[in-house]
Amino acid sequence: MVHYKSGHFTTRSAENSYQSKLMAKQDKLIVKGTEIIFFKREQEDYISLTDIAKIRDTENPSQIISLWMRTYSTIEYLGLWEMLNNPNFKPHIYEGFKNESARPHFWMSAQKWINETNAIGITSKSGRYGGGTFAHSDIAFKFAAWISAEFELYLVTEFKRLKIEEQKAIGWTAKRELAKINYRIHTDAIKHNLIPPELTPQQISCVYANEADTLNVALFGITAKEWRDQNPDMKGNIRDYATINELICLSNMENINAVLINDEVSQNGRLIKLNQIAIQQMRVLQENTDRKYLN
Repeated sequence: MVHYKSGHFTTRSAENSYQSKLMAKQDKLIVKGTEIIFFKREQEDYISLTDIAKIRDTENPSQIISLWMRTYSTIEYLGLWEMLNNPNFKPHIYEGFKNESARPHFWMSAQKWINETNAIGITSKSGRYGGGTFAHSDIAFKFAAWISAEFELYLVTEFKRLKIEEQKAIGWTAKRELAKINYRIHTDAIKHNLIPPELTPQQISCVYANEADTLNVALFGITAKEWRDQNPDMKGNIRDYATINELICLSNMENINAVLINDEVSQNGRLIKLNQIAIQQMRVLQENTDRKYLN
């Protein structure tokens, strides 16, 4: 049987103090009698390779991880994953490791891979409790398959079930959200907050990491990370808690943003325009909601 112990996800940050604070909030899975720790980093699941490796060797799990990492196929997979997901990855270092992995005496550790390639798919945390080597779920499932095909199937099955429970915990459904809107429009204070605020000069001058955050700032006034920092105990992300009207507006903004990008409008210019559109559309949507409710 596979069981799940409820708790909190956590996120790793570059700052050690922030990392220690959040890494304390870890979840645990019990898969075929083995306890597997995992946490959340930037909305992605990171699973303990150390715990998975204990299936093979409870005393020296780091050696099991290194045995897996020294193979050509593993180095190739890790490198490809990083190139797809990590703009700061060092591919020239990876190519060197890939060539060396064909040699019989090649050896690789998680720490060496992280430090020399600037990898993000694998991370390491010191500490007697909750420490060890963690990897993105894509990589962790690959490692689990190398350990045991049966264990991998149990682990993947459990995570699928976990995602379903996570969505239930968020409690987002269209009917529920519509009911919340119908209740909120009767309160002037909350109704006022449904209209996005105009951006400050500081917000406009910022360079946002991705287009998703450009839209988030234009509509909600904050980035995804800022929302997570303000709501550390809430699961999901800022868009999971958006209203129906906000989701409609967001969908329209995504299309408009694509057009503005094709027209080579700068990010600052697009941000100002998108914020103006968000304010205008939310006012229209709110007025329509009020009209229907009065009728």
